Amino acid sequence: MTASAARIEARADAAAGDARAEVMERAARTKISGVSKKVAAEAIKDGWYHFIVDIWVTNFNSIEFGLYKRTRNRAKSRQFSSDMDIFAEVIEGDERRGLIGFREDLWEKSKDMDKRLVFKLFTESLNWRATMDLMVGRSLQQTVAARGLPVMTYSINTDEDSFIVYLERSANKWPLMPENFAFFIMDYGAPKFYRLKRDFINLGGDYTLFDQHDNEVGHLDGKVFSIGGKWKGRVRVDHADRRLLTVLQLFSAMMIFNVDCRRHIKRLWKDVKQGKIKPKIERQEADLYMNPRRIR
Repeated sequence: MTASAARIEARADAAAGDARAEVMERAARTKISGVSKKVAAEAIKDGWYHFIVDIWVTNFNSIEFGLYKRTRNRAKSRQFSSDMDIFAEVIEGDERRGLIGFREDLWEKSKDMDKRLVFKLFTESLNWRATMDLMVGRSLQQTVAARGLPVMTYSINTDEDSFIVYLERSANKWPLMPENFAFFIMDYGAPKFYRLKRDFINLGGDYTLFDQHDNEVGHLDGKVFSIGGKWKGRVRVDHADRRLLTVLQLFSAMMIFNVDCRRHIKRLWKDVKQGKIKPKIERQEADLYMNPRRIR
């Protein structure tokens, strides 16, 4: 290599280094609502906020495995119920930032309309951050209107918001066509609408996130060869905030239950239609339907 070529290559390397440094500096200055500057600087790459939801294969993990471990976890958080099963971790900026669990007995041992999915998102230190509930009553209402097509509705309550987010599967679905979910987040008094569409070509449960103008602003990439389940998510920086990230992270964790949940709602619709079961709403779900202006 000639001296001239070496100088040109050195300048190119220096320019590339300066560009990388500028990107990192810009990421460090980017303010993501509900996310620390340190985490944002690590998680933002090329204008996108990245995260991973990794599903564990077994319960033999440092969070739950051990003598009196669940008892200590319950003491840390009132939201950590006796049947809580931590089954996934959330990674942001190459570090674990959250844990996701579900109420195992409520899903595995309950029957009919008492059988519900309830997910909870905790911090690394087991402080509660969000809850995602399958609304059986609302899901059945929508399924009745769709004449048997399972239409699940989830309510998501986060510690970052005074409003509940309702995530709902669309009834506008043709056989063999991808499913869609939609929700909105209140932003300074105005709703921001989003749609999650399953990709036509996907093997691991890939979904693309669109905003209300039908622009692609995020993506969930399911890893087909992972043993338990793994989703790599990204959100465009101008749309990223903690509430939207929380919705996408809980949605990713819900994916391993998605097929069984559709079957459950379909079966409930048939049993109610044929009079095999008497509809009833479980007390905790009923509380979510209460009139906020009622006399107390």
